Amino acid sequence: MSLAFAKCFDPTGARLGIPTFPWRCAPDGYATRRQLRAKGLRPGGQPIAGQVLRPRYRRGPLVAYLYREDLAKPVRPMTSRKWGALALAMRARRTCPKCRLDAGYVIPTSLGMCVPCAYPDDEQRAA
Repeated sequence: MSLAFAKCFDPTGARLGIPTFPWRCAPDGYATRRQLRAKGLRPGGQPIAGQVLRPRYRRGPLVAYLYREDLAKPVRPMTSRKWGALALAMRARRTCPKCRLDAGYVIPTSLGMCVPCAYPDDEQRAA
């Protein structure tokens, strides 16, 4: 057993406080948030049941928290009001605050406005 594997293996939680497993070695019945979401589930308020660690050189380990699949609840369905609110929020992200036009893409936060408004001289040179 390698030293990195041994540092990440604590199935009882005696050393690290919660059950800890090496990367890709979680037992059946446990899943991360993304894995639960792919199955149409959500944690549903349950506490963290374990963690998976991936050691890295020169930095701290990557951590993924695990939840029990048997305690997970189904994902709440999107209602028509939620879809409408999401559409309005996305339209606001595409609308330029300077020219008030829909840019057709999400406005970069680094510019704060659409590209033609941010660089007006470039359009005149290209023509």
